[in-house]
Amino acid sequence: MDVLSDVLAVTRTGRPRSAHVRWHAPWGQEFASVPGSAGFQVILQGSCWLLPPDAEPVRLGAGDVVFLPHGSGHTLADSPETLVTAPACGPDGHEPYDTYASDHVDRSGDGGPVTVVLCGAYRLDPSRTHPLLLTLPDLIHVPAHADRRPELRSAVALLAAELENPRLGTDALVPALLDTLLLYILRIWFDEQPARGDTTGWAAALNDPPVTAALHAIHRDPAAPWTVATLAAEAGLSRAPFARRFALLIGQPPLGYLTWWRMTTAARLLRTSDAPLRSIAAQVGYTSEFAFAHAFKRTHGTPPGLYRRNRTTSRFRDGS
Repeated sequence: MDVLSDVLAVTRTGRPRSAHVRWHAPWGQEFASVPGSAGFQVILQGSCWLLPPDAEPVRLGAGDVVFLPHGSGHTLADSPETLVTAPACGPDGHEPYDTYASDHVDRSGDGGPVTVVLCGAYRLDPSRTHPLLLTLPDLIHVPAHADRRPELRSAVALLAAELENPRLGTDALVPALLDTLLLYILRIWFDEQPARGDTTGWAAALNDPPVTAALHAIHRDPAAPWTVATLAAEAGLSRAPFARRFALLIGQPPLGYLTWWRMTTAARLLRTSDAPLRSIAAQVGYTSEFAFAHAFKRTHGTPPGLYRRNRTTSRFRDGS
């Protein structure tokens, strides 16, 4: 898997929620701040205003996409002057999210202009949040362009159709389409970041071919006996320049990131599979189950067996 695909695979937990909502002006809806979540809003028809609590209002039109990677609270309304009286909603409530709600979730005002919004939320596991997501801004606004981003428009159209008219297979299609939508949003944002020589961080790393080659190698085969020298060879650089470049952009040395990714991958396997510990240890590059357990406890603060039991109980409780 590539880095961006893996980011989503390891951080999402539970079932994503999404709704297709129609409002008639005047209207306003507050979305609660939910740390450990990520949300998005897609304007399908009409226009509205995004009202962040500590920033200037943002006017949104049909086709605009807004992604809030840190679960920041915000309000949507037909006008910045509209008084919002409806209770705030969040991904754990039923209004308007009801796992996959459709157009019957209708907020009627006084018969004014109609705005149709596709909204959704992901629950993320804070203990496994990829540093790539931590570097994103509180709000990513992808404006609509008639001649650009056809893949994003296609994903939006497919998701809206499933929510508007649920049929056989919708429960399987919607999570996949939500993942697709999120990946397109992230890809667009990273592609549009300026490529400046003095830029650091994940946006710069994913636009740097040598560092990206090393990252892909780690994600493709975390069990390989990687060293700084072999990763430098993947990057096409000598050892010392590669190590400096990787640490500058990623914020930690190559082997530090390798260990973090191995333990993050192990946590996902413990949570989602019944594979024995020795098998999971081998999949993340440890020939000794004891050495794996020691490294896992050092990273996650609990032995892998106890981690699995606790996470399995939590998964059954929240229905994920």
